This record gives sequence, structure tokens and C-alpha cells, in this order.
Amino acid sequence: MLDSFWFAILIGAVLGFLSGLGVGGGSLLLLWLTVVLGTQQSQARLMNLMFFIPCAAIACLFRWKQGNLNPPKILIPIIFGLLGTVLGNLLGQQLNVDILKKVFGIFFIICGIREIRYRPRKLR
Repeated sequence: MLDSFWFAILIGAVLGFLSGLGVGGGSLLLLWLTVVLGTQQSQARLMNLMFFIPCAAIACLFRWKQGNLNPPKILIPIIFGLLGTVLGNLLGQQLNVDILKKVFGIFFIICGIREIRYRPRKLR
């Protein structure tokens, strides 16, 4: 049942909705693919990227129309993000998949703890 066509539609819609909110549906997709469906890590990463590209493009268009996008402010992070992507891909090909799984798991645990403990800052 969990790998049926209709369930895939439901999961895609929910994760797309979360991506639109900026929650990180792509990260949840990685967990779904690897933990629930047992997809190999390399395949799951590619599927995640293919999911993320159109979701991010649509979300960016909506944010831009709302006036929330400031291109000059994000230009430097975009450039260094692209450089980091190239380095990450080159390094990722050299690392053992088990190490990547552990690093990724630790990252998710840290993010989860941070979200649970998050308290909005009071404005002065």
C-alpha cells in the first residue's frame, strides 16, 4: 500500500504543500524514500532534486509576485550555494554512503531538537 500509485500522489501533494510553506518537503521526501520505501540513497537524492527543482521554482515565483524576493540581497548566497553544491557533489562521490547516512541523520536530529526548543526572540 505504501508504494501504491495513489499513495505516491498523496505523499507528493503533502510534501509539495509543505515545500510551498518553506518547511522543507524535499528533506521529508528523502526520509520517505529511504526509510519507508527502502530506496537507495543515491537514487533518493536524485529523486529529491527532481522534486525540489519545480517546487522551488513555483514557490519563488509566488514569493516574487508577493514582493518578498530581494534579488540583490540573495545574489551572494546563490553564488556560494552553487559553489558549495559543486564541492558537495564532488566530495559526496568520494564518501562512503554509510557515512553520508549518519551525517544526514545527525543533521536531522540537530534540526529537530532546535525546532522543538525554538522560542521566538522578543523585540527590544
